Amino acid sequence: MKTFDGVWLPQGPPTLPDLLTLAPGLFPLLPLVASVLAAAYAAGATRLWMQRRRWPVWRSACFLLGCLALAATTGLGLESYGYALLSVFMFQQLTLMMLIPPLLVLGSPGTLLLRATPHRGLGRAVLRAAHGGLRSRAARWVLSPWFALPLSLAAYYGLYLAGLADRILTTTAGHIALEVAFLTAGILFTIPVLTSDPVPVRLTHAGRAVDIFAEAALHVFFGVLLMMATTVLVDAFSAPTIALGLDPIADQRLAGGLAWSYGEAPTLLVLLYVMHRWFRDDTARAAAAGRYADAHGDPELDAYNAYLTRLGQTDT
Repeated sequence: MKTFDGVWLPQGPPTLPDLLTLAPGLFPLLPLVASVLAAAYAAGATRLWMQRRRWPVWRSACFLLGCLALAATTGLGLESYGYALLSVFMFQQLTLMMLIPPLLVLGSPGTLLLRATPHRGLGRAVLRAAHGGLRSRAARWVLSPWFALPLSLAAYYGLYLAGLADRILTTTAGHIALEVAFLTAGILFTIPVLTSDPVPVRLTHAGRAVDIFAEAALHVFFGVLLMMATTVLVDAFSAPTIALGLDPIADQRLAGGLAWSYGEAPTLLVLLYVMHRWFRDDTARAAAAGRYADAHGDPELDAYNAYLTRLGQTDT
């Protein structure tokens, strides 16, 4: 079996069992990160439940499912084929940027951290650091759409069209660094859109919808670009793809199809969730305003009724 910078490369075209089995020779950085995050989250949620304090089970399920997806995407045969095929690498990128971050963010890990961490000893230092990070100017800057959207733009167009992928993907460290960057970019984009945690940047519901549509447009145009390209855009995948008996151009078109289709599915689900929250919040706000008006009156409505009364008296 051939190796690439210490990683065992597959010898034949991918099959579903090959993609879902453990692959030898991989450095399990992100699977280890996923395991640590899952263990810490489970410990925090369990602590709240043992104290008979509420913590939503569905949020725990989302976060743990995100950790599982992270471990599977970067620790199974997908990772080995990601060194050889652009289509598999694109699947990994889309999963790391579009599927895993919403699951992690919906788990509200920040809120769990603040609620489950003890207020003494080491926990006190952790809470102080968390509060300091939330109030920092850097956090406000990196969570701004003016930072997250250009970062997503660079992760697609800058990486593949500017030749950066060929330079970075020459080593295992570069490959793993890109995976970390994809996950980070996805989380930074998703937090302002989905989070319920206390963050320094709060977007309006309309602003969240605009961000989601902008991200969706990035995938569509990039996917079409890959599908229409007649030359190989990333030379780093040419030789490994040919060694598997596959056509690099056909594999590149498959990668474009994934960006156009698979990349849009999580985006649509996130948009539906945002629209649901928008409707729910507006309904709750209107109901609260109605209850207040019933109890204290509505000054604007009272003024309008008085105006109509004066008009009626003038006419008579």
